[in-house]
Amino acid sequence: MNIKIASVLYLFGLTLQLFSQETPKNWHLLDEKEDNIPGISLEKAYNLLKEHNKKSSPVIVAVLDSGLDINHEDINPILWVNPKEIEGNNLDDDGNGYIDDVHGWNFIGGPNGQNIEAETLELTRFYKKFKEQFKGKNKFNIAPEEKEDYEKFLIYMKAYNEGKSKLKSSIKNNTEEFTFFDKLIPPLQEAVGKNSFTEKELKKAKLKGQKLENLRAKFFRILERNKEKDLTSVKLIKHYEDLSSQMESLNTRLEYNYSLDFDGRAIIGDDYSNLNEKIYGNNDVSKRAEHGTHVSGIIGAVRHNNIGINGIADNVIIMPIRNTPMGDEADKDVANGIRYAVDNGAKIINMSFGKDFSPQKEAVDEAVKYAQEKGVLLVHAAGNDNKNTDYFYNYPSALLKDGSVADNWIEVGASSFNLNEKLPATFSNYGNVSVDIFAPGVDIYATLPNNAYDTRSGTSMAAPVVSGIAALLFSYFPHLTPEQVISIITESGITYNIDVNQPGSENKVPFSSLSKTGKIINAYSAVKLALKNYDN
Repeated sequence: MNIKIASVLYLFGLTLQLFSQETPKNWHLLDEKEDNIPGISLEKAYNLLKEHNKKSSPVIVAVLDSGLDINHEDINPILWVNPKEIEGNNLDDDGNGYIDDVHGWNFIGGPNGQNIEAETLELTRFYKKFKEQFKGKNKFNIAPEEKEDYEKFLIYMKAYNEGKSKLKSSIKNNTEEFTFFDKLIPPLQEAVGKNSFTEKELKKAKLKGQKLENLRAKFFRILERNKEKDLTSVKLIKHYEDLSSQMESLNTRLEYNYSLDFDGRAIIGDDYSNLNEKIYGNNDVSKRAEHGTHVSGIIGAVRHNNIGINGIADNVIIMPIRNTPMGDEADKDVANGIRYAVDNGAKIINMSFGKDFSPQKEAVDEAVKYAQEKGVLLVHAAGNDNKNTDYFYNYPSALLKDGSVADNWIEVGASSFNLNEKLPATFSNYGNVSVDIFAPGVDIYATLPNNAYDTRSGTSMAAPVVSGIAALLFSYFPHLTPEQVISIITESGITYNIDVNQPGSENKVPFSSLSKTGKIINAYSAVKLALKNYDN
């Protein structure tokens, strides 16, 4: 094997760390005792509610995200409809300032119908600001009063250059890996006559020519080298197919996230510095809908309709609010998204996004306090940088600028389907103080645009698992407060007294040390505790 191929296979080995044994598509809903998978025991929860003759009432969950396919077969029936707005008349019928907000609002769109899809990072915005300030200057000729800003400039410049270099390296590695598999897999797909084939089918296939025989042998060598990860041909083919979209995403990030010239905000036309400005954007919530559609399906895709998947909550209404581009969301948009959700009846707000800097945090903090006053639960994904957020910031955050901590907030890390040292997702952020609980977030099968379904991984998937269970609790126990729901969820989670790999490394730590509770959320245990303590 030449050095080039060996290098690609080594890189590929790293990308396979999320794969494990073959698991059911709905693994996150299953039960550990019955299925030997650390899921949320959802059917047991519903059976328990049925035994107690509990009835549900509808709960609105706002999904602050990138967008939502509002016509998806498994989501359209549960889509929020503004009862006071008349669709398509170009009027603000309900007088809330948002014209034709029939299905939510898009805070990253312009009045002429344009929409932000990619945006710069806050880091890039900071770096650009200070780079312009210190153009032609160095540490020898700055004014004394500029010293503090200059030190910030050096920090931002270092972080910007390192981040951009790391992204370029990822693009290079991804491209090499895709090129390798693009020469291997398509010829075998054509020879077998199927896009996805099993090892048995590949072994049986009658291949013409030594070239195809060599490719088949190489394919099986890859499976053999990764057998400890339980790699299958189906998983290998899916990985290859995913690489193409990953390359597109990485190149888009390089083009926009680190651009010192791009100004996506120009599309919106608002005064970015005016934190009191709330009326801007448009009503198109469907742009760049992959992430938000997946999140929404996890929460509440229509259950038992013989279509696609079953969501977690059975009487939920999804309110889409678009505030997250491919890049860093603006604090102003986060704050206004929260306020819009609260004012329009949301009981839960799912926030599967995050960033390293928050220059207008005061606006977000005020919106969080507003949600708290109105009895709205905020569910936030902890992030995918395998870092300890007790020490490294990840915004938005329950920790407010005044030093207080929002008590209507739950922070969620991601767990996997492995009942061993790989229980926490390798990518998940963690923190004994900052992260409340873990939830399934690896290879979660859910809805995608155009009536499609597939797996995605991230704390972005773990957060809606928590939102779904919270919606279930609010639905069957409508008198509960957000604080009570958080208490139920955290107290009833399942404890795993095992040593695990600290996310991002193979250092062994107790699973209990990775979050405040040391637990994984469980719907059955939550319902059981709610029935015991709150069934008035």
